[in-house]
Amino acid sequence: MSSSELEAALAAARAASVVIRKAYRGNFSVEYKADASPVTEVDVAAEKVIKAELAARFPDYGFFGEETGKEHAEAENLWLVDPIDGTKSFVRGYPIFSVQIALMRRGELVLGVSCAPCWNENLGELIWAEKGQGAWRGLLDTPLAQFERLQVSKVAQPDKAILSTGNLNTLARAPQQWAALGRLIPQLHRLRGYGDFVHYHYLAAGKIDAVVESDVNILDIAALTVIVREAGGRFTDLNGGPVGLDTRTVLASNGLLHGAFAELAL
Repeated sequence: MSSSELEAALAAARAASVVIRKAYRGNFSVEYKADASPVTEVDVAAEKVIKAELAARFPDYGFFGEETGKEHAEAENLWLVDPIDGTKSFVRGYPIFSVQIALMRRGELVLGVSCAPCWNENLGELIWAEKGQGAWRGLLDTPLAQFERLQVSKVAQPDKAILSTGNLNTLARAPQQWAALGRLIPQLHRLRGYGDFVHYHYLAAGKIDAVVESDVNILDIAALTVIVREAGGRFTDLNGGPVGLDTRTVLASNGLLHGAFAELAL
């Protein structure tokens, strides 16, 4: 049975999806942040819709958004939101972007919603997970009762495993770890680079077996952390440490393969 917090997060994700779908492949203003990453008026509008929906239901909860920043971030319950994770894709008109909403309670990630509104030929994809309730997937308009439960793969050997990588800039500048990745790749069954929400959705669904990234933001991965864990996987930083507000690297796997990537620790 879904909690009131999950219902709020799902409603917020769907409301943001309406904003995003209306603007997708249309005309909108684009500005650039200090790190040269783009932000559009649609990012800001989607975050405002999400924030309003969550605040109306849980006015005492804190909020940390990619575009509007932190508000009551010291609260016991903190919403973590990226309204369009993958803005570069959104700007260029291809559908590898998503709405990310997570809830952190006393420092622990307990709920995640990952919604890709224009994926699947605009049918969208929505995955939700809540601590102890599993991870569940459906199309954007699928009733919750018809969602399917996700489960990571049971692949235990690297030579049968598929690894997907995302941002690797920091790893590439670390000679020992970069060399270790080079030694590992020939031992794997396949190497892919799906990126953004896609490889985490695939990992949770058992389609791939591990994900490595060295340059992320907690708002990009908070919801996906809960999803992978509730699908039976393991989600840490590259050092095997827990995911928190300061996490910048990712090692996510079906759990069975986590040890195979130990040499990538930074």
